[in-house]
This record gives sequence, structure tokens and C-alpha cells, in this order.
Amino acid sequence: MIGEGGDRDRGGVIEAILRSKRDEITRLRATPIARGARAPGGGVLEALARPVGAPLRLIAEVKLRSPSAGALSRALAPAARSLAYARAGATAISVLTDGPFFGGSYADLAACRDALDAELGPSRPRLICKEFVLDEVQIDRAVDAGADAVLIIVRIVDAAGLVALCAAARSRGLEPLVEVATSDELDAAIAAGARLVGVNARDLDTLRMDPARAASVLAAVGGRAVAVHLSGLATPGDVARVATSPADAALVGEALMRQDEPGPLLTALGAAARG
Repeated sequence: MIGEGGDRDRGGVIEAILRSKRDEITRLRATPIARGARAPGGGVLEALARPVGAPLRLIAEVKLRSPSAGALSRALAPAARSLAYARAGATAISVLTDGPFFGGSYADLAACRDALDAELGPSRPRLICKEFVLDEVQIDRAVDAGADAVLIIVRIVDAAGLVALCAAARSRGLEPLVEVATSDELDAAIAAGARLVGVNARDLDTLRMDPARAASVLAAVGGRAVAVHLSGLATPGDVARVATSPADAALVGEALMRQDEPGPLLTALGAAARG
């Protein structure tokens, strides 16, 4: 397993998630992958990069529950929700694949990919596998389920593991979305060759939001990578604020997942992203 030392001496929710994830990895290694026909579509960087004067790109999330928010809407199955997001203008869609803490699965990701392919073909939004990745077997599962990108969190792996996981993702055609929370983590991401960096406004240890810290780290990306604001956006005003920042894209999760029909809110957020 890669980078097990990254979560040493930390307790709380993130430690519980990582304990569960290590057990899951053991099971995944023992279960052969039934290879499907879903190949990464590419174009993630091009889709999320924001040219000067262009709107902030929006990433909508499929997440059925979370440790901080509890249960979220299940009025739409993941596939139907992904189509609603696509119709309302999402540039990309993030799908949680953790089961015990977030209610997701690789099957959810595959269902989203199949539905988007059937309706939109190559013009579909790009799909991000949002997972607590510690091992290459998880990347293999993301590929098989149809992801175009995979989340890799700096805080939960060591430096060598970060480099190895990013390289493993790219070798399989996935773009690593490297999540950071601090300037030091940003430096580690850039050193690992990250081209797509997500700055999380939520501290993974405390689950508290710190938008000022996130804004500072986003500014420090400084054009070295495509920059994505993660967490804490709920209203058109929130999106309009981030649209004035150096961010190329922003992820909206719980606000959309509280909506049984997310299209109207995502449309309003998209209008705010245009400034």
C-alpha cells in the first residue's frame, strides 16, 4: 500500500475513513476487475481551465451523505442526477465512491458514465472519481468505472506515495486532481507534477471551513496548475465571490445534493459564475 504514513498520529473522522479504506483495499485486491468498455475521455485540463474573461467552470457533485452533512437527497439516482447536472451546464461531475461514510460506490460512477455517454456522447461533462486514494488498485477501479480524473489528497499520503499515485493515474489515462489545504501541501503537489490542483476550504481534521486560508492558497497556485476551489459554496453570491479569484473552477457539493431537483440552483450558480 502506498503512503500509509500520511495519516499517522491523527484521529477523528479522517482516521476512521482511512482505517476503513485500508480494509477496502484488501478486498479490492482480492476481487478481479471485470474490464468494461469505458475508457477515460481526456480533456479534463482543457475543460476546467478558464481563459481570461471566461466564466468560472463549475463541478457538480454526486454525494449521498457525508460525515459533516449527514444524509442528503436521494430523490434522483446518481445517473439521473448526473444528467440533471449536465443539462444545467456543469463542466465536470464529481462522484463520491466511498461507501461507509459517503454512501457511494464505483457502480454509481459507472452508472453516471453510462448515462452521460448515452445522452451526450463525447461532449459529456468530464467525470472525477472522488475517493480517498491510498493504492493503485483504487485507480484501476476508477478507470474501469469510467472516470476521466481521480482525486488524490496530499494530506493522506507521504511524498513518495503522492508522486507514485499521480504517475499511476496518468499512466492509466486519468488526470490526478491533487487536493491541498496549505501552502506546504501545494508545494508538494507541484513537486509531484500536479497540473490540476484543488484547494479545500474545509480542514479534513476538524471539518471546519476556512475560506480565507483557501483564498490565500489559491492565489499561491499562480498559474502553475489549473486551480479548483473545493468546499463551502452554496449560493450564487458564494460562486460570484470565487469567480473574482484566480480559481479556474469550483466544486459545489452539498448545496446541490440538498435539492431533489438540482437544475434550477445549478443554473443560478452558473449565471453567477459569469460575473
